[in-house]
Amino acid sequence: LNNKSLLHFSVFALVLVPSHSFLPSKTVPFHTTTNIFQKTSCTESILQAKKLGLLTFDLDDTLYPIAPVVDEANSAFARAMNKYGYFDILPSDIVEMGKQVRRENPEFAVTMTHTEVRRMAIRRKMEDFVYQNNLREVARDWGTDVSSLTSTIVVNARRWAETSVSESVVQAVLDAWEMERHHASERHLYPELIDVFQQIKEDHPDVIIGAVTDGKANPLLMTFTLAQFFDFCQSWEDDQSGRSKFFKDLDSVEGNADLNWIYDAAYDRYLDLREAREANQMITHADDDDEIVWIHVGDDLAYDVSGSASCGAKTIYCELDEQRYGQTARQRFDNLSSESQPSWSTNTLKELQNRKRMNTKARNSVTKTLRYLSLLPDALNDILDEEEEAEIMMSAQRSVGVDA
Repeated sequence: LNNKSLLHFSVFALVLVPSHSFLPSKTVPFHTTTNIFQKTSCTESILQAKKLGLLTFDLDDTLYPIAPVVDEANSAFARAMNKYGYFDILPSDIVEMGKQVRRENPEFAVTMTHTEVRRMAIRRKMEDFVYQNNLREVARDWGTDVSSLTSTIVVNARRWAETSVSESVVQAVLDAWEMERHHASERHLYPELIDVFQQIKEDHPDVIIGAVTDGKANPLLMTFTLAQFFDFCQSWEDDQSGRSKFFKDLDSVEGNADLNWIYDAAYDRYLDLREAREANQMITHADDDDEIVWIHVGDDLAYDVSGSASCGAKTIYCELDEQRYGQTARQRFDNLSSESQPSWSTNTLKELQNRKRMNTKARNSVTKTLRYLSLLPDALNDILDEEEEAEIMMSAQRSVGVDA
């Protein structure tokens, strides 16, 4: 037997031997000792080590800092706009226009995805550019100031601008933004992560690794870094009905919303992949589901910790060292004023208030807190050991109850 097996057997022995057996004036009766060894065969299944079956990750501010990634994607947006003739556009314009879109459509904004907000922001910025150019050209032709143009001309200029913008050009600019986002994510990947993932794969060769994200980031598209380690990506935008319901609930008076839908979907992806792998390897039920552990890693208490824990995952909360990792997303809730929000954020005050309440409740669902990503492999193994020890103790107690 290895050391862990001896430890587990000792736990059973200590629980199963009657307390009077340890008194100096007593000896352990032969029938009691026999009973201990008879129990061993009945508890073989719980002596099996817990196994990491599914490991899921949030992406932004968990595997790379979101602030510089968005900044560089916004710069790509400005370059793409210039390429298609929309000049003097600032990188920050896509964020500011996104905020304006959400303010103007508060009911619709509740359920809008990041991609929808971004697409509308790009279109609106193009329309504004065409509209202002039209007004200037008419004013120049008429030898007057823009402010002197009649309301009829102004209204017609706006209508013409709205119809003149090509959807294919809007999509091209959005594609440029998303492509640069993935490139920037690879450039800013936290430096120790490649070694960390390699260690995880070495420790848990059969683990299935997935991403769960509320945006369009996808590690499978990060071909130079993360793609080799990930098996799937589950985006909130893949299930519009579930996402819409969540944000409507979050925006309600109570502000209560659950994320079971997205984490259940991620777990279903895991089951499908595991089944396919077992079929390819011609094995059946290779792992006992009771021995499989799912662990989710993320930086958001409400979205990552609470959401995954409610579906049965153990959680690792990435409250990373500020100087080393530069996280900004979780700091949004320290001060809810608009002046204190990171430049990339388009969240409304009401959304931040509701999420802050969810964060407070989620604290109790944290299994481990991580300050340095280099310690992630150890944290995973610690959780597995703790789960195994907890099950051993419960099984031993059940055995005592049966004897009683």
